[in-house]
Amino acid sequence: MQDYSEYQQITGIVEDVVFYNSENSFTVLDVSSGGELITAVGTLPEITAGEKVVLTGTWDMHQSFGRQFRVERFERYLPDTAAQFLKYLSSGAIKGIGPKTATHIVERFGDNTFNVIENEPERLAFIKGISKDKAKLISAEFKKQFAVRTVILGLEKYGLTPSECIRIFKELGVNAVEIIEENPYILCGESQIISFERAEKIASELEFAPLPKHRLRAGISHILRYNLFNGHTCIPRKKVVPLCCELLSVTEKEAEDSVDEMLVNKMLMSFEMKDKEFLSLPDVYNAENTIAEKLNLFLKFSASDIDAAESEIDRIEKENNIKYESRQREAIKLAAHGGILVLTGGPGTGKTTVVKGIINFFERKKMEIMLAAPTGRAAKRMSELTGYEAKTIHRLLEVEWTDGRKLDFKRNKVNPLEADVIILDEVSMVDVFLFSHFLDAVRFGCRVILVGDPDQLPAVDAGNVLGDIIASERVPVVRLTEIFRQSKESLIVTNAHDVIEGRQPVLDAKDNDFFFMLRENPVVTAKTVSELCCERLPRAYKFSPTADIQVLCPSRKGDCGTINLNRQLQNFLNPYDENKAEFKVAGRLFREGDKVMQIKNNYDIPWERGRESGSGLFNGDIGIIQEINVKNECMRIIFDEDREVVYPIPSASELELAYAVTVHKSQGSEYDCVVMPVSDVPPMLLYRNLLYTAITRAKKMIIIVGSREKLDKMIENNKQNKRYSMLKTMLKQ
Repeated sequence: MQDYSEYQQITGIVEDVVFYNSENSFTVLDVSSGGELITAVGTLPEITAGEKVVLTGTWDMHQSFGRQFRVERFERYLPDTAAQFLKYLSSGAIKGIGPKTATHIVERFGDNTFNVIENEPERLAFIKGISKDKAKLISAEFKKQFAVRTVILGLEKYGLTPSECIRIFKELGVNAVEIIEENPYILCGESQIISFERAEKIASELEFAPLPKHRLRAGISHILRYNLFNGHTCIPRKKVVPLCCELLSVTEKEAEDSVDEMLVNKMLMSFEMKDKEFLSLPDVYNAENTIAEKLNLFLKFSASDIDAAESEIDRIEKENNIKYESRQREAIKLAAHGGILVLTGGPGTGKTTVVKGIINFFERKKMEIMLAAPTGRAAKRMSELTGYEAKTIHRLLEVEWTDGRKLDFKRNKVNPLEADVIILDEVSMVDVFLFSHFLDAVRFGCRVILVGDPDQLPAVDAGNVLGDIIASERVPVVRLTEIFRQSKESLIVTNAHDVIEGRQPVLDAKDNDFFFMLRENPVVTAKTVSELCCERLPRAYKFSPTADIQVLCPSRKGDCGTINLNRQLQNFLNPYDENKAEFKVAGRLFREGDKVMQIKNNYDIPWERGRESGSGLFNGDIGIIQEINVKNECMRIIFDEDREVVYPIPSASELELAYAVTVHKSQGSEYDCVVMPVSDVPPMLLYRNLLYTAITRAKKMIIIVGSREKLDKMIENNKQNKRYSMLKTMLKQ
């Protein structure tokens, strides 16, 4: 529980709510206290003028708005005088009561006003304009408001923040406190409001300990959910049980019995592979099973065959002044023939040329074509390369949040996508949940072309969708392997192929697009990276340090990790300026002009692009902070060069500086120039696919700086981090 002993307390009456953000409950209040009007700021949900409040926090001196009281904790009380009642009711706090009606109510009931509203609402009907039904609605709204407050007061003693309390209230209702005091582990279940560790802490503070079965179930689910972040959709039962015993200090029999009980109650799913039992969470199992079932149905009831005559492909070649090699022609024919196709290949092998040929072929047939990719940057690149509009998968599926804070896919099996052909790029990035929803929205008879490079890193989230589909040998696959003549001139392309085949790349070229700079010391490596980005590359090649150059790091930590390099690059490229607003959140400093990345999907934040508007920012989206308004706790950010977002500062913990990003976060993106440090790379990240992915992100130039020994180890190590998944086996079955 947080210690508030160092904080000050202020008691007063709320005079006015100056600003309120309904998304995160950030509020700016004018509070009358001791004859002084003070400004208070903080997360203060559902607060209204006229309320008596006790605020706990600290004094701040804001550079633009002067002295403010920053609230860390608060208590609220009903108004207790007729004047306060009038102010409260006149503010519009209760639906159905405006200033005029408020005056009539207070004049009639005086200091007994709130008792009448709560306990004797029928008496409100004596006032002109209020019917008996309206009186009941007013009373119900009043009780609902104070139910939220009761939940907040009942839960914050367990260290839960007001915003967490509001989420809990929305999910569990008016009995939330009783439910949590009986089983706090409900908070770390599927909704993931808090971590398992925090649920353990709450359980230790309760007067009566929760039933052991609640803790066991939560612990087992936690082990499986934690491993989702490592990409595993399932875990062998023989591994889960010992982990459970270690985590919870229980016997093997207790853990085994709990697993059996959860399987019976469908809280866990069991799946057999290679004579071993694997355990999976139901939502994960259902996602992979949906993918397998839908793909097998597509194969069984494929789209109607369209003859792709050689003469027709010849005509496309002639019109586009190109010459397809044999596998490229095969890909166009298979796309016309079947319902589903996987198209793979490394850089320079002509995947984009084939995709354009497929689009051209189906355009001639007057068929409706849709293009999509996992991220905004990948979709934008797809549009630029094909000349055809591409959307993010989320935008294609018209994703929204429901009131229960769950994703709602407007495009689904009931309301499928109205397309004859869908081409999905960068499939190696797509996790099982998103791909399952995508296939749900594809109607039978629609052709699906999946494009990707299985040698790149798998999705950041759970599963190995592209790799499993290819490995199952159930779906037609065309692998492009021939590097075209113009691409052979690029060391980026040829070195990428050498690396993925385990061969030594050319590192000593002086006049190409791939360079290696030997630096053995991590501190010196970091200094060289900064010099390249800030001085040498902009001077020699006219690259913009923020728009054209991207530093890609294997790791977040160390001298050559993203945390340290972002700090260095910010100091060089966007140093302190008294004319630039800035703020700190979660230990990170942001100022106007900074390059930032969204690190968590947030489907609520609205954006505008010219006359077009929408909502949603996704993990990996990059933008530039244009303006920071500390008073209104928001900033204006331009993402992906054209989407303008008003971003709430209290949500800025979902942002990081993006002068340097990890290779994992760069998936689906391309940059004119990539600078990659390989100096103090952790042993578990010294593997081939990570290096290959970084190289293939560069369009015009890549410079690798660091240790030759570390680089060689990456090339030699072809052991990918093993991911447990069920999809390959499900597809074969």
